[in-house]
Amino acid sequence: MDWFMGKSKTKPNGKKTPAEEKKHYLEPEYTKVRVVDSDLKELVVLPREIDLNEWLASNTTTFFNLINLQYSTISEFCTGDTCQSMTACNTIYYWYDEKGKKSKCTAPQYVDFVMSLVQKLVTDEDIFPTKYGKEFPNSFESLVKKICRYLFHVLAHIYWAHFKETVALELQGHLNTLYAHFIVFVREFNLVDPKDMCVMDDLSEVLCTPLPPNAQQNHVTER
Repeated sequence: MDWFMGKSKTKPNGKKTPAEEKKHYLEPEYTKVRVVDSDLKELVVLPREIDLNEWLASNTTTFFNLINLQYSTISEFCTGDTCQSMTACNTIYYWYDEKGKKSKCTAPQYVDFVMSLVQKLVTDEDIFPTKYGKEFPNSFESLVKKICRYLFHVLAHIYWAHFKETVALELQGHLNTLYAHFIVFVREFNLVDPKDMCVMDDLSEVLCTPLPPNAQQNHVTER
């Protein structure tokens, strides 16, 4: 089965949308809110005793579950009416089915396609083996890269279209930490082409920079 991702950059009438003019998720009062103090780089480096594919499989599955959970917190606000296309900044993501047919779908439809596909892949014993001695397929790395591209789209859409709801739920610290951890991970193993992530470069630069000591009081604490 071969699935594809498509995107198109568009600025209707050459004008910026109100959200594009002011990206609230970049405001310091929000970017300084995190849930951990640890160095994320240390969390993603391959341990000496662990096989690379096993490390990629474990982390990819974890990120899938966490991003799926994060999206679920705002899913009631992401509807066919509020999000008629899968957008992030000035980019629209299209879905291509196994026959190569291009579809412009609503954001909730796109996310459902992503999560259904990834769920099928990570639970396939022939692709993500869990039994001792079973080898990973030759296509494993390319599939992991495809999964990470899709998961990035979901994170980008949450920031772009649903950051206001995330703040209202007081979950921006969790979202920021998840996003930064994911970006550091995919950069460490070159899993997503930088050109595919450039739409969120401004946020990545801010969140992937360690907080100064005097900002630590702004961290969210778990209850």
